[in-house]
Amino acid sequence: MHPALLSVVNAAREYATASDALLVSDYGYGAATPRLLTFVKSNGCLENKPVTVDSRYRLLDYEGATAATPNEPEVEEALHIRIGHDDKALIRAGERLMKELALESLVITRGRDGMVAFDRNSQPLSIPIYGSDQVVDVTGAGDTVIAAFTAALAAGADTASAARLANIAGGIVVMKRGTATVSGKELLAAVESSISN
Repeated sequence: MHPALLSVVNAAREYATASDALLVSDYGYGAATPRLLTFVKSNGCLENKPVTVDSRYRLLDYEGATAATPNEPEVEEALHIRIGHDDKALIRAGERLMKELALESLVITRGRDGMVAFDRNSQPLSIPIYGSDQVVDVTGAGDTVIAAFTAALAAGADTASAARLANIAGGIVVMKRGTATVSGKELLAAVESSISN
């Protein structure tokens, strides 16, 4: 193994051992790869921990992850299909990804159309967007969704609850300018508000 890759693998194993989950965000730059995940998993440090994946170009190479959160265009590209406004095509695509990647759960984000959550033990769940559809800036929305989804899974949430939380977090972020974050206080207030409505 190349020394640089070994260094990244060792650092990732160290963090994975100390963490309750591992989120792999693969933008195609070369650091986060399916091969890296294989090496990290090989020593057992991820046993019984959720491993979530957001991969822009090689989603199908992450077989064995716990969950993935691609957006609809990434699903279309990975499966060489067109979904458009065809809800049945979206469901077929999600079920295909669940099977091919051996996932426990999957969230396909759809911009203004919200998201659809898939769970191996439940029917797909369509979740409308949280907040206004008058988006200010989508920068970082996908990262926010997978971060909140992963944190919820790590805390023991089921797929539907984790997806609903991720949807709210993403909805908050897109209402802010630039690369934004969601504070725990903001998220809690939004969750409480959505429960009371």
